[in-house]
Amino acid sequence: MISLIAGAVMYYLQVYGFYTEVADDAGDAVQLTSVVTGEPEPILYEDFQAIDAESSPIRYRACFATIMELPSLTEFYEGVDRAAPRTAPPWFDCFDADALGAQLADGTALAFMGTRNIEFGIDRIVAITDDGRGYVWHDINECGDKAYDGTPLGDDCPEREAN
Repeated sequence: MISLIAGAVMYYLQVYGFYTEVADDAGDAVQLTSVVTGEPEPILYEDFQAIDAESSPIRYRACFATIMELPSLTEFYEGVDRAAPRTAPPWFDCFDADALGAQLADGTALAFMGTRNIEFGIDRIVAITDDGRGYVWHDINECGDKAYDGTPLGDDCPEREAN
């Protein structure tokens, strides 16, 4: 009986307990990295919803809508090859990683760099579909992979902040 209760508590904490809603108080939650400056800049968007959890840097997920069209986005913002959206908790139903992955594979959605190293070793990735739906998630970058598996960091990795 104790193991059943412990299992239920563990499930609840993983799927529901650690997540909090993310507010967009500043109105700049969706940003893409400019090909000109190399810096993230806000794009036009609405209907923003997001969740995050302090328990892991890769739990961030967001959904939004934009009137910006893919051809102009690809002209001005840095694309990301081989983007693979991470699944979201089932109750955050605006974010369907499997459907988005299929759209990225068939070209009806494109992925962009949102913010590189939003936290050491973690990039914010933004994908936008050809009908203007947008999705955001965090992904481990090359520096993060090296840091987490103990491989020496290269010169192209930023300084890691001491904890």
